[in-house]
Amino acid sequence: MANHQDETSAAYDGVVELYASLFADRLETQPFTRAMIGTFAELVRATGNLRAADVGCGPGHLTAMLHELSLDAFGLDLSPGMVNHARRAHPALCFQEARMESLPIKDGALGGVLAHYSMIHTPPGELPELLAEQVRVLAPDGLLLVSFFGTDGQEPVRFDHKVAPAYSWPADRLAELLADAGLVPFARLLHDPASERGFLDAHLLARRS
Repeated sequence: MANHQDETSAAYDGVVELYASLFADRLETQPFTRAMIGTFAELVRATGNLRAADVGCGPGHLTAMLHELSLDAFGLDLSPGMVNHARRAHPALCFQEARMESLPIKDGALGGVLAHYSMIHTPPGELPELLAEQVRVLAPDGLLLVSFFGTDGQEPVRFDHKVAPAYSWPADRLAELLADAGLVPFARLLHDPASERGFLDAHLLARRS
């Protein structure tokens, strides 16, 4: 796992400012994504555990959004460049370097985990390990929101993402992996962003059993 993660980290380090300029305000034009994140935050607040991790936080814009939605949010990313940018852009919030398969968080500590297009670079065979780690850090009834590129096919599809190689997933297959990891998927949203790749924007919301 280390090789592709090192390559992904270096790739994102090389595009920090460009990436932030393109995506930091992008949710202003994505009402469906905003709605799912808002629903996620509301459900996390209802658990009474407001601690939430934005895993793969990039420039930190969604960590800030979760904070504005009254969560005790912090951001984690494997890219040092992204973490440094997030700290500068949002100095009141906490950001830390971390890998998704070894999160620096105690067992059962979190009310929520947001994984917004942050698992897309993980080869399919390694994804169960990452999901098990998300489950480990969630408290019982804690929420996980996974956003990803969706496909209508039966198998994950590798494609050339502009930053690093990535995978799109059939929503049913990814939901099965969530269930295998000990989560209960209970909501999904698929919509067509009219992207040039032809993938769907996909969001799965699950609760730790």
